[in-house]
Amino acid sequence: MELTLNNVTKRFGNITAVDHVTQTMEHGVYGLLGVNGAGKTTLMRMLCTLLTPTQGAITCDGRDIFQMDGDYRRILGYLPQDFGTYPDFSVKDYLLYIGALKGLRPAVARKRAGELMELTGLTRVAGRKMKKLSGGMRRRAGIAQAMLNDPKILILDEPTAGLDPNERIRFRNLISELSQERLVLLSTHIVSDVEYIANEIWLMKDGAFVCQGTARSLITAMPENVWHCFADKAMVPMLMKKYKISNIKSDPDGIALRIISKEKPFPDAQKVRASLEDVFLYYVGENIGGRDGHL
Repeated sequence: MELTLNNVTKRFGNITAVDHVTQTMEHGVYGLLGVNGAGKTTLMRMLCTLLTPTQGAITCDGRDIFQMDGDYRRILGYLPQDFGTYPDFSVKDYLLYIGALKGLRPAVARKRAGELMELTGLTRVAGRKMKKLSGGMRRRAGIAQAMLNDPKILILDEPTAGLDPNERIRFRNLISELSQERLVLLSTHIVSDVEYIANEIWLMKDGAFVCQGTARSLITAMPENVWHCFADKAMVPMLMKKYKISNIKSDPDGIALRIISKEKPFPDAQKVRASLEDVFLYYVGENIGGRDGHL
């Protein structure tokens, strides 16, 4: 299975949401990382044939996905950031209904729904109405509906949005399990969602990929140093204008800062190992205090 984007561009009037993206994916987990508004959702909607590119082509094993039509959608599973539910349906009935929409035979839909409720931890709430589910349970139902047709390509847009830390970890583990023999593309603005499960990470800014690689290679190739130092609180606004600062913490010795800079910002600053969050901020983020430099 090979999914290829060739010079894919999407414009809305004078706005370029996706800008000449070229990439090839095979099986494994790909993490699409960028701030809100970077173009992630637009790119994913094109991969799901919900939007057509203004320019370029998307192919699956050499065939244009828009010409494949139903053949492509039969191997595709999609979880949008805001997916529609039927609030008065039970979890089981919701999955059976989505299975019918996907053209599954009733016996196949029942079997798959049962397997996926077990896999996603929904069995105990199978009879509960969708509107009664917690955010975490609702996202589990979302991944279950995306998996009903046993897709070879699974596209997940901000799948952990609104989840608490425990649910986020569970969800990451589930995605890792589901990636066996599949191509999984996961978009997020939360670094930890992709750091431990993505085989390859793409950093996206202003509709284009600015950097890509494994978490380790991105950290190793970080072009600037990361420094840990302390400063008086009065100095912090000035430092925020001058440097990219990935963390600020109050400390008995003053304000502890994590600063990204080629040069040592203070004589007593200590060089520390970069993290993927530092890489993310360096390539696609803004100074933590914003343009006005306020905390």
